[in-house]
Amino acid sequence: MTKDNIQVGINGVMYIQVIDAHKASYGINDYRYAASQLAQTTMRSVIGQTDLDKTFEERTKINEEVVRALDEAAAPWGIKVLRYEISDIELPASIKDALEQQMRAERERRAAIAKSEGERQSMINVSEGQKQEVINMSEAEKQKQINEAEGRAKEIELIATATAEGLQKIALAIKEEGGKEAMNLRIAEQYIKEFGNLAKANNTMIIPAELANIGGAVAGLTEMLKIKNPK
Repeated sequence: MTKDNIQVGINGVMYIQVIDAHKASYGINDYRYAASQLAQTTMRSVIGQTDLDKTFEERTKINEEVVRALDEAAAPWGIKVLRYEISDIELPASIKDALEQQMRAERERRAAIAKSEGERQSMINVSEGQKQEVINMSEAEKQKQINEAEGRAKEIELIATATAEGLQKIALAIKEEGGKEAMNLRIAEQYIKEFGNLAKANNTMIIPAELANIGGAVAGLTEMLKIKNPK
C-alpha cells in the first residue's frame, strides 16, 4: 500500500553474494529465502512512505534504500546485497484508467494552453505590426512635412538672395556711366507695359494728373531712386 492508500504489486530483482560460507550455512537455515522475505518487508515499508506518483519517479531512490536496509540486516548471514532493482509495478485496472484519464486531461490541457498561447502571440504580433505601421506612417508624414518646410525655406532663401543680388547689381549699374539713362529707359518701358495692361482690363481709369505723361512719371520714379540710392 502506498502512502496515499493505493494497492500496487511490485516485482524486484535482488543480487547477492556469499562472502562467508560458514555464516551462510550455519548462521541461517536458508539465506536466499530470508533475503527475499527481508526484501519484501523492506519494500513494503519504503512504499508505504511514498505516494503513488513518487513511486514511478523515485525508483532509484527506493532501490538504494532497500539495498541499504538489506545489507545491514544480512551482514550476520555472511552475504552481501550488491543491488536491487524494481522490475515492474502493477496497478489495479481502475487506477490505470484513472491515470490514463489524468494523463489525457493533462495532454489536452497542455494542448489548450499551447493553442491559447499561440493565438495570444499571434494577436500580439498583429497588434505590434499595426502599431509599427502607424509609427512608420507618422514618421514618414513627419519627414515629408520637414522636407517640404525645408524646401520652402530654401526656396525663400534662394529668392531673397537672388533679389538682393539683383538689386545690388542694379544699384551698381546705375552708378556706372549711362546707368541713369538706361534706368530711365527701363522704367519708361515698364510703365508703358503696365499702363497698357491696365487699359486692357478697365474701360475707365482714374490716375493722378502728374502721371498723365510718361516723362513726368519717369522723372518721378527717377527721383525716388535717387533718394533710395544717394551718391
